[in-house]
Amino acid sequence: MKKLKIILASQSPRRRELMEMLGIPFEIKVSDTDEIVTDTDPAAVTIELSRQKAAAVSALIDEGIVIGADTVVAWQGEILGKPRDREQAVQMITNLQGGAHMVYTGVTIWVKDRDGESHHSFAEGTKVRVAAMSEREIEDYVQSGEPYDKAGGYGIQGVFGKYVEGIEGDYYNVVGLPVHRLYEELKKLKFFKN
Repeated sequence: MKKLKIILASQSPRRRELMEMLGIPFEIKVSDTDEIVTDTDPAAVTIELSRQKAAAVSALIDEGIVIGADTVVAWQGEILGKPRDREQAVQMITNLQGGAHMVYTGVTIWVKDRDGESHHSFAEGTKVRVAAMSEREIEDYVQSGEPYDKAGGYGIQGVFGKYVEGIEGDYYNVVGLPVHRLYEELKKLKFFKN
């Protein structure tokens, strides 16, 4: 395969940092597209949304490899979005503390060249265990302001990290991009040499 430019279909600063770990040049391009969800399974939802993001950016270019990604936090099978207010943030953290939940990131790699288009999607899941937290700890965390722009009300790489007892799976997946799995998938496309 000839070298095609890589395009990350995300403005997330965290995803940009994770892409830089691959050691390859890439561009960032995003497209305003309505996110349409037709599934309720958290992993399937991330694949659906990553595919929509990659397809929208692919429509804007002549050729390249577009990488779309979407991450969700799921507690007892329910997708937790970003908390709307203090009350919802407290409820989310109260639910997550003292137990385990899943974080899924769906990734779509959309290849567009002179021969046409093809795409491949996958979802990576990571189990996150959160320590038991006191009401005071929950209140202090919510007061930090960190929960409001984060799915599930937390970022593992932020202040909340001190409450994470452990994970099973890829840490970077929880941050927003499963770096190793993406590297392996790009190797299959002959972007990296084995």
